[in-house]
Amino acid sequence: MSVEIRNLEKWFGNYHAVKDTSVSIADGEFFVMLGPSGCGKTTTLRMVAGLELPTSGEIRIRGRDVTYMEPRHRDIAMAFQDYGLYPHLSIRRNIEFPLKVRKMAQAERGRKVEEVAEMMGIHHLLDRKPSQISGGQRQRVALARALVRNPHVFLMDEPLSALDAKLRAQMRTEIKKLVTRLGITTIYVTHDQIEAMSMADRIAVMDQGEMVQIAAPMDLYDRPRNRFVAEFVGSPAMNLLPVRAGAGGRYACALEALPGLLSDAETAANPAAVNGTAGFIGVRPENLSIAAAPEAGDFRAVVDLVEPLGQTTNVFLKAGDVDLIAVVDRTAARAGDTVGVTVRPGSLRLVAA
Repeated sequence: MSVEIRNLEKWFGNYHAVKDTSVSIADGEFFVMLGPSGCGKTTTLRMVAGLELPTSGEIRIRGRDVTYMEPRHRDIAMAFQDYGLYPHLSIRRNIEFPLKVRKMAQAERGRKVEEVAEMMGIHHLLDRKPSQISGGQRQRVALARALVRNPHVFLMDEPLSALDAKLRAQMRTEIKKLVTRLGITTIYVTHDQIEAMSMADRIAVMDQGEMVQIAAPMDLYDRPRNRFVAEFVGSPAMNLLPVRAGAGGRYACALEALPGLLSDAETAANPAAVNGTAGFIGVRPENLSIAAAPEAGDFRAVVDLVEPLGQTTNVFLKAGDVDLIAVVDRTAARAGDTVGVTVRPGSLRLVAA
């Protein structure tokens, strides 16, 4: 394994920031820690980097215990939200700086700077100063400075959050292609689920200092372990309807038709998903479809709001006292219409509270 985190804990006074976290990250894996502010993802990353000392636990890189080693001895590089470029130095000197600190020969430094600048598409900027280039170009320079050392592990803490939406989309594609081509183990921290879903080989969703679920992006999306993951991953979020387990293994919820649509495989695979007696039936909005004329097997709902987004349309529905969101193509439905709602077969999930 490239990076192993074992039973990692971090306390700040009486605040338990990271709770008994363990995970193994493979060589060349792009591993994303996803979660809201204050969930412990950046603290975990900083402990891997050596910028924070753990209260307890162990961190290994390439099998070597680095828990209390200085950052410079860990064979890592970091990129932050703040580019951290030296404004008085040229782009060339900014990229070269970590090599100069390590007393690499000047000729070798020059060769490596040229090589990484070409790879990042910033070769033509080498003689400019940071103030003379755009935000996206500065981010490329910061990445180039981190990569020029050819580190074993690349750590990124929300490196794209200062960029506009279009540039973020472009940069996340470039970063993923780059680190995949180089085969560098990458640990990436973000609160942006689109970044996580589009870039990660695996995602760890963090909540209140814990990694509550670790899975490949689509496994995480299709089978969230609990309510927090179901609501945090996906936009719009998964529809969740409270459900209770009754006699004979049957479930009951406010939409009486739904428990009967649970597949046998889902019920058998998740016997404990409804924690004891209570939990949720979940369905992703794109797995609901609507029709002007309800058919057999549909349930009825009243359209509350139609939100056209161009490529898709969000339809907010009211089925009795239950609120739902369906994501459909363009629709003629209007607020106040009564429609039939169909659930895609096999799409219902049992989700723990």
